Amino acid sequence: MAGLVGNIMEWYDFAVYGYFASIIGAQFFPSENPAVSLISAFGAFAAGFLMRPIGGILFGRIGDVFGRKRVLTLSVLSMAIPTVLIGLMPNYAAIGIAAPILIVILRMIQGLSVGGEYTSSVVFMVEKAPENRRSFFAMWSLWGAIFGIMLGSGIGAGAAAVFGSEALADWGWRVPFLLGALVALTCYLVRRAIHAEEQNIGSETPVRDTFFTHYGDVIKVILLDIGYAVTFYVAFVYLVTYLKVIDKLPEEEALNINTGSMIILLLLIPITSILSDRFGRKPIIILGYMVLCFGAVPFFEMIHSAETMLIFLGQLGFVFGFACISSSVTVANVEMLPASVRCASYAVSYNIAVGLFGGLTPLIVTWLITTTGDPVVPAYWVAGTTGLSLLVAIFVYKETRHRHFAK
Repeated sequence: MAGLVGNIMEWYDFAVYGYFASIIGAQFFPSENPAVSLISAFGAFAAGFLMRPIGGILFGRIGDVFGRKRVLTLSVLSMAIPTVLIGLMPNYAAIGIAAPILIVILRMIQGLSVGGEYTSSVVFMVEKAPENRRSFFAMWSLWGAIFGIMLGSGIGAGAAAVFGSEALADWGWRVPFLLGALVALTCYLVRRAIHAEEQNIGSETPVRDTFFTHYGDVIKVILLDIGYAVTFYVAFVYLVTYLKVIDKLPEEEALNINTGSMIILLLLIPITSILSDRFGRKPIIILGYMVLCFGAVPFFEMIHSAETMLIFLGQLGFVFGFACISSSVTVANVEMLPASVRCASYAVSYNIAVGLFGGLTPLIVTWLITTTGDPVVPAYWVAGTTGLSLLVAIFVYKETRHRHFAK
């Protein structure tokens, strides 16, 4: 529960912004060209991700020096307040240039919080897991994050159905942000009740040791995670906007397709985690990256069609590939890093990969489509980045399933 509930809240709050990016762009970044508004909105989205490495350093140091429980409790609070404020924020028409500036600042604060939450909870879960079930235990932090994003997608779809397109664009988009306060309160109460004894195995200077002593491990984790990060933010965050803007699907239908694919992902991840514990991280990672690298273009061609079933099947291709890599990469990251700096080094490496590549992905692919006019161009971005991570998985990563480390 400790690893699960916090991630539900954190990622619900963080992802709701991505789902309503087109509306937020029109409200806070108005332009005569809708593409410019959308790019600006995704620029604010990316700003939050660019803060993730800093948040990782801050919260990672707290986790290594003061303990995992402390960082798990603090990270919950630093996400809830900006989320509610975004839901209450006056738009550009009401307060002018202050509106987009404040949105960017709030996104940056959210980025700090997410930068420490997910990685700290994964480390906590893996360190407490039985040695032969580490992938299955680590999976629940990931499961909570995906469930939180799916919850945001589902509530977004519900808001679109209840309010209608006009009311949704006017004020209804604010409701999912305000509901985040209820999710946050529940998660804080659960996190506060954690009672876990911790060994003092942390370095007194985990950040310095991460950059100057263990930088080789950090680079390996970054390269292994690049394809993971890009795939996730193309297939499960940006794709909602793609279906609305490029495929011209109604808001409700786009969110329903995304929600359905995430339900299937949540069902697959426990299975691939069990396989990872049984057969090792490396073969499952290689399988997933091969599916994504060689399947990205045909998957996107299916998504860019007029048939809902073809769109859904194309997204299921991404679901299968991502289920394989996510369950194994998550636990492999922790197993690759030394215990004394595990929170800090994982936070830094993971958040650099996800912050720079994942967070910038919606902005990059929106710009690529706008400049090239090719609606399938996001597939080439996915294929290239997953191809890089595939090479790292084959030639650099050494199997870590049987690696013993201090708890």
